[in-house]
Amino acid sequence: MYIHIMDDEISNAALDLVAGECICRRARMVARTVTRVFDDALRPCGLRITQFTLLVAIGKGAPDSISLLAEWLAMERTTLVRNLQLLEKEGLIERGPEGGRRAKATRLTQAGRQRLAEAFPYWEQAQKTMHQRLGDEWQLTQNTLDKLVRSG
Repeated sequence: MYIHIMDDEISNAALDLVAGECICRRARMVARTVTRVFDDALRPCGLRITQFTLLVAIGKGAPDSISLLAEWLAMERTTLVRNLQLLEKEGLIERGPEGGRRAKATRLTQAGRQRLAEAFPYWEQAQKTMHQRLGDEWQLTQNTLDKLVRSG
């Protein structure tokens, strides 16, 4: 649908189009809704979903480069650095000395592994909640989200 804008004024039709059909707006709404479900579920163990997934990534041997890790997690680099600093301050991760190209090896501490073990049942419940909300459309949703991430 093409809407012409005249005299530097945006029409109500254009506003309706953005309000009703903007993919970015809708995706951000979905992201906030899903994040809220997981953050609420993880609250008893003191983690947010971004921190939980970061701990999982580190536990699986995520890239040593902050830039590569940010790309791998589709996070802003500054957000990643803030989260790494918080996790390190809480004693959940250890970051090694900088090596070539400023890469730092990051690993889970025993406390980090324990926090993940504590958080896992809460994550599992949030995951179950989202599966129930999506019902039979879960697989299609997952495939669609994967397609969007891969094409980015």
